[in-house]
Amino acid sequence: MPLRIPDKLPAIELLKKENIFVMDNTRATNQDIRPLRIVVLNLMPLKITTETDLVRLLSNTPIQLEMSFMKLKSHTPKNTPIEHMMMFYRDFCDMKDEKFDGMIVTGAPIELLEYEDIGYWDEITSIFEWAKTHVTSTLYICWAAQAGLYYHYGIPKYHLKKKMFGVFAQVPLHPHLPIFRGFDDIFYMPHSRHTEVRREDIAACDKLTLIAESEQSGVSIVMARGGREFFVTGHMEYAPDTLDKEYRRDIGKRDDVEMPVNYYPKDDPTQPPFVRWRAHANLFFNNWINYYVYQETPYDINQIG
Repeated sequence: MPLRIPDKLPAIELLKKENIFVMDNTRATNQDIRPLRIVVLNLMPLKITTETDLVRLLSNTPIQLEMSFMKLKSHTPKNTPIEHMMMFYRDFCDMKDEKFDGMIVTGAPIELLEYEDIGYWDEITSIFEWAKTHVTSTLYICWAAQAGLYYHYGIPKYHLKKKMFGVFAQVPLHPHLPIFRGFDDIFYMPHSRHTEVRREDIAACDKLTLIAESEQSGVSIVMARGGREFFVTGHMEYAPDTLDKEYRRDIGKRDDVEMPVNYYPKDDPTQPPFVRWRAHANLFFNNWINYYVYQETPYDINQIG
């Protein structure tokens, strides 16, 4: 797996312990290949955890990838050491003249706020707009999916009566699409959210295509601009124990905490979680990189746009 990530990124050692091959920049520079440039706008509080989750999935592609991490100038994270941010992240204002083959925008724990009330809304929407001309394909995850659908296409979000929390069966609605190549008729995806977007709003916008959904968790994956934008409402990137950590973190501290659905064997939280989404998560990210980034991006990256 020729995934070029910054030297000394904590994910390197963590993933080596999982027997996942990673290649730091020092070794990768010896390969005479034009790597695909992937930028991650990481809005999650535990940034090292999210970095590791994404690197774990991207590590399975045979195509050489060069990963960069973007941060917001208008927001200072509280749960990640400043030294880590200074070493591995750059502000959007320092990267806006660059172009990237692919971009991933993560979720953020701010879904109950109205979009315009978010302190960094202006900056993040300028990044959404920038991505349209500086990135071949952008993958929006969870809150970012809802925010991207709202900014680009005016799709509203709705508050749920209770948290959508667990692992839910999803159905590909357009199984012929390359993003679903190799998929089964049903796949699973973790969800952890208090808001949703609705099928009828997606259907009313002729620029959007609903490509996967669930009877339980609703809208799952939306595609736009022929695959230049994907909006994923769940967390295919989650590690096996992520929902467990969220459940134990919140239980006793919030009134709306319920056990994650379809997660623990026999709904017994003393048992290790039952993992059923990992294979399709790897396939989804591989298909995205191969068919919507590698096959579509120009060799001369400056021609993106």
